[in-house]
Amino acid sequence: MVREIIHLQVGQCGNQVGSAVWLSLFGEHDLQHTGELNVDLSEERMTEVTAGLNVYFSDPKTDRFIPRALVVDLEPGTIDVIKGSQIGSAFKNDNMIFGSNGAGNNWAKGHYTEGAELIEEVLEITRKEVENADCPQGFQICHSLGGGTGSGMGTLLLLKIRDAYPDRITKTYSIYPSPKVSDTVVEPYNAVLSSHQLLENSDETFIIDNEALYNISNNILKNKAPKYSFLNNLISRVVTGVTASLRFPGQLNGDLRKLGVNLVPFPRLHFFLVAIAPIGSKDNISKTNNTIETITKSVISPGHFYANVKPEDGKNLAVSLVFRGRALMSSDVDKAVNKIQTDFKDQFVEWIPNNIKSSLINVPEITTQQNEDTNEVDTTTVTTSSTFISNTTALKGIYQRLATQFGAMYKRKAFLHWYKGEGMDEMEFQEADKNVRDLITEYQDKQDASVEAEGSDEENDEDL
Repeated sequence: MVREIIHLQVGQCGNQVGSAVWLSLFGEHDLQHTGELNVDLSEERMTEVTAGLNVYFSDPKTDRFIPRALVVDLEPGTIDVIKGSQIGSAFKNDNMIFGSNGAGNNWAKGHYTEGAELIEEVLEITRKEVENADCPQGFQICHSLGGGTGSGMGTLLLLKIRDAYPDRITKTYSIYPSPKVSDTVVEPYNAVLSSHQLLENSDETFIIDNEALYNISNNILKNKAPKYSFLNNLISRVVTGVTASLRFPGQLNGDLRKLGVNLVPFPRLHFFLVAIAPIGSKDNISKTNNTIETITKSVISPGHFYANVKPEDGKNLAVSLVFRGRALMSSDVDKAVNKIQTDFKDQFVEWIPNNIKSSLINVPEITTQQNEDTNEVDTTTVTTSSTFISNTTALKGIYQRLATQFGAMYKRKAFLHWYKGEGMDEMEFQEADKNVRDLITEYQDKQDASVEAEGSDEENDEDL
C-alpha cells in the first residue's frame, strides 16, 4: 500500500526550496510540467515511476497528477512567482494560501498574529488532503528559521499538525541561519524560538545551512557565486533521496517511521546532519561511473555535509545510508558499511553497536534544475548515488553558536519591543534559551558516555 506524504512549504525560503523539490519529483516520475504522465515510456520504466507516484501526487481520476502540496506565505509575491513557473499550473489554486502583510522577519508576527489569522484556513486544506489520502504516513515542512514566516508560522503549523495528527510522522527540512550568510539581524532570536518548537513538536528535523551549501559550491565545484537555484537543487536531492525507498522498488526498503526508529535513540535528539554524493557539474556527474566504495567515501566526508560542522567535534549516535542505482549489490553495501565502522570507529559512540542502517533502491537518481538565465530545465541521471543521514552530537555546535548570539542580544534586551508588541511574553525567550542550552548539554552527555560508565551505573542501581 502506498503511504502518502503531505508536503507543506512555508515562507519565501521554504517556497523556493519546495519548488526545487517538486521540480525534481516531476523529473524522477517522468511527469510533464502540467502533471501528465509521459506516455512514450518503456513498460519497465512506467512500472517504476507509477509504483510510488501517489506518495506525493494525488490522482483525481483524470490524466493529470496533482502535487499533494500546500503553498503558504504571509505575502503574495512568492506565490505569484510559483504560479508563473514552469510547474505552476500543476498545483491546486485552492492549496495556495497567502496573506497580505508579511511577517517582517518577526517570529512573533508569524506565530501569534499574522500567521494565526491564516492558520485555520491552512489546517482545513491540510485536513482535506489527509482525507483524500488512502494511508497518510506523515507531513513534511520546508521552511527557514531566520525570517518571520517560515520560522514563526512554520512552527505554529507544526504545533497544530502535531495536535491534530499525533500518530503521524512530522519531519521538517529546516534552513538554519549561518554566520557568513546572514540576511537578518534578529536571526538568533527567530532561530532559537523556532528550535524550541522543533524540539517539542517535530519527529525528524533535517538541518541545512546556507554556508555549508556555499562551501560545497566553492570547494567541490569551484563556483564562487552560486545561484539560489543551484543551492535549492542541492536541498531537493536530499529530499528525494530520503523518500526514494517510499517511491521506488528496492532490495532494502525504508520509510519515515523506520528512519525515526533507527536514528532517534532519545526523543529530543531528532536532528539530522545530511549529505549527498556524488556532487559535480552536469557533465561530470552523468559520465563518472561511481562505485559504492567511492561514493560512500565521498558522502561521509565533511566537505559534503549540508551543515557547517566538523566530525571531530562530536560522535555519531546512528547513521542511515540510502544507495540508488541499477546494479547495486547488497554485499558491496555491507562491505562499505563495515569499512566505515572499522576505519571511523572513533566517530561512533561505542554504546550503540551496529549503528548504521542501509537502504538500496534499484532506480537511479534523476536530478532536475532550472536554469535562472534561460529558464530551461536541465535533467541529469546519476547512475549511482548515496544519501547520508546522521544523528551526530557534532550538531551541538550549531546550537552553541545560536545560543551565544541570542544571549549577546537578549542580555541588552535589543529588538525585544518588536516581539512584545505582537503579544509575546519575555518569559518565552527565557524558556526557549534554556531549552536550547539543555539540548547542548544532552548532546555533550551522550558524546561523553561510555560503555564502562553505563555498566557502573547499573552496578550502583543493584547496590541500592
